[in-house]
Amino acid sequence: MGDQVLVFVEENHRAAAADHIIPLHKYSKTKSLEEDHHHPDHQQVLQHHLQIGKETVEQINVSKDDQEAWLPITECRTGNTYSVTFHILCSGFGMQALLLPVAFATLGWAWGIICWSLAFVWQLYTIWLLTRLHESLHGIRYSRYLHLSIAAFGTKLGKLLAIFPTLYLSGGTCVMLIITGGGTMELLFKTVCDSGSTCHAKSLSGAEWFLVFTCIAILIAQLPNLNSMAPVSLIGAITAILYSALIWVLSITKGRPAGGVSYSPSETVKMNSNLMGKISSILNALGIIALAFRGHNVILEIQGTLPSSPKHPSLKPMCKGVTISYILIATSQFPLAIAGFWAYGNKIPYNGLGLLTAFSQFHGYNNSKFMMGFIYLLVLVNCLCAFQIYAMPIFDNLEFRYTTKKKQRCPRWVRTGIRLFFGGLAFFVAVAFPFLGSLGPLIGGIALPLTLAYPCFMWLSMKKPRSNSILWCICLGLGCLGIVFSVLLVVAAAWTLSYKGLNANFFKP
Repeated sequence: MGDQVLVFVEENHRAAAADHIIPLHKYSKTKSLEEDHHHPDHQQVLQHHLQIGKETVEQINVSKDDQEAWLPITECRTGNTYSVTFHILCSGFGMQALLLPVAFATLGWAWGIICWSLAFVWQLYTIWLLTRLHESLHGIRYSRYLHLSIAAFGTKLGKLLAIFPTLYLSGGTCVMLIITGGGTMELLFKTVCDSGSTCHAKSLSGAEWFLVFTCIAILIAQLPNLNSMAPVSLIGAITAILYSALIWVLSITKGRPAGGVSYSPSETVKMNSNLMGKISSILNALGIIALAFRGHNVILEIQGTLPSSPKHPSLKPMCKGVTISYILIATSQFPLAIAGFWAYGNKIPYNGLGLLTAFSQFHGYNNSKFMMGFIYLLVLVNCLCAFQIYAMPIFDNLEFRYTTKKKQRCPRWVRTGIRLFFGGLAFFVAVAFPFLGSLGPLIGGIALPLTLAYPCFMWLSMKKPRSNSILWCICLGLGCLGIVFSVLLVVAAAWTLSYKGLNANFFKP
């Protein structure tokens, strides 16, 4: 007989932030039972305590594994290089790229290309860090950005730093997709049912278009988990690449607007009479470039759909997917920015959807109704597909609350109800705050460290590279620079809002 008895089992707090952690067991020495070996129930008491300890360990292990198998992000881990490529493309390339010519109009050719190139390398480096931190400890997979933040910075600081950016970039992006998608549906309707058409149906109101888009998006969202969304992401990736290529190719072939265009950055910056206005314009342009690269908040979730084993970790297929997707993103974004700025120069509108707005304004009249409708349809489909990727972390979090409380998988009706609830909430926010896009630079600046700074500090905290080594200096420098850049963007966005004002059309989409 041993002299130790298992008294209780306690999960390590960090294990709550990981996928497949073996719980830490606490063993404590009690009064030696051998001192009581004359007790008539000695054998029964000892066997009883050992059995309780064994059952407790097994229950905790089963509960942890089961809960991961119940949640939509980690429910199915049968993804591959192709599926993660589709997810990364659908989440990482979208409407924000159409604003790149607006940034070039402020920065000019040289600085626009330099800043875009630096931002591309910077955010690609932070993705490199995140994909390696996904399985940074043996047996642990961090399949959610918030969990990795807690593991790196501790419970309180990790939640403080990551909860708002991840919620905004997930829920806020879904709201923006409802606003953009609903507006695009209205444009598509007006293009198809114009005055020369036999269609005389009355157009819906802005809120009704938002509702139609939300209903379609939530219908698609009934797919059970993130891995099952791969075909949807493939469609989203194809439509994003296709509409961006069509817009910049047609912008070149149709020629510059009448009267010529100017490429001097001073033409844009000089509209601000004071120094702060000029600095704000430049910072806002840099923010447009930085925010054109999105999707860092779902990178870990996407990698969580891959199978992993000691011999075949998830890192290899994930790196292949990142490489393929970002080659396609670079070859789509760069010509989009260059061709858009060449075609419209400083005439490109600062409001709306950037290059798409400029194309519709200057060349919509000499394009066929079919072509304009096809572009709007591609944009609409892309918004519907991207909605699924960004909504999945919200679905996962809500189902986590349910499974934690009920200790069982979400029934089908509960899962459906959760997704209907989120769709209704997102629709309400979109209708209540249709001007949310005007606040994008401000809130985006607050969330920017999640992309450019936090991964660097996470690497320093978890990997602990040697002080003053090259990697240590790069991570520390980029992390600090990302924080400073974020603060400057927030100040510039706040100054712009105070100077130009905000059209807060509450409940009037």
